[in-house]
Amino acid sequence: MGFIKWIAGYLGWAVFGPIGGLLGYFLGSALDGYIDRSRQLGGDSRTQSTGESYRRTYTSTEQRNSFLVSLMVLSAAVIKADGKTLRAELDYVKDFIRKNFGETAVTEAMQLLDSFLRQNINIYSVGQQIAGNMNYSQRLQLFHYLSQIAMADGEFSQSEKSVLEAIGSTIGLTQADVSSVIAMFYKDTRSAYAVLEISPNATDDEVRSAYRRMAMKHHPDKVATLGPDVQKAAAEKFRQIQEAYETIKKERGL
Repeated sequence: MGFIKWIAGYLGWAVFGPIGGLLGYFLGSALDGYIDRSRQLGGDSRTQSTGESYRRTYTSTEQRNSFLVSLMVLSAAVIKADGKTLRAELDYVKDFIRKNFGETAVTEAMQLLDSFLRQNINIYSVGQQIAGNMNYSQRLQLFHYLSQIAMADGEFSQSEKSVLEAIGSTIGLTQADVSSVIAMFYKDTRSAYAVLEISPNATDDEVRSAYRRMAMKHHPDKVATLGPDVQKAAAEKFRQIQEAYETIKKERGL
């Protein structure tokens, strides 16, 4: 099947649990052989009799593929949040696939997204699986992508914001980080403080300290294992932090 070839033969942890179930709807009978193959490669992360999950280190390719499938699943949840599927949102996802995986991957990726759009996405069970297998920096980048999708039509609807906040919580992000990422898409001084996770009453030294802390947390190198294109996209998030800092500096005359 084309999709299996596209994801380079081994998906890693995303095959199992709720994400695997969603993929099964798309892959159909091909999934059985695919899971058998992944088990032979040592990828079976099912809960064992001790109650502990088998864990191993995944390669960069596996991390990228699992990141992509996680993005497709949660993108469907965000796109459906306001009860309508907008062309701008689909175009944003399509552009992401084109930039990261090439033109040949676009058709199959969008077929996968269409499959997810026709299913009921339990963001809590999916989010818990993501939280248990993806590092914090990767989850932050995933959440930033999802926020960009919601903003593709120029604004967040309240339903989209509510879904984003629920996703942020269930994938294990702090409330401060969730608010910070969402605030990156509002261009005003109040939002600039939220981006840096500080109060407008913060001292100048606290502002400088917050900027250094956030710059370190969101540095593009944190997602280097996901590939140069995802790392480049992370640089946009890094730039938004710098813009927030410059906005506050200008307001304060620093």
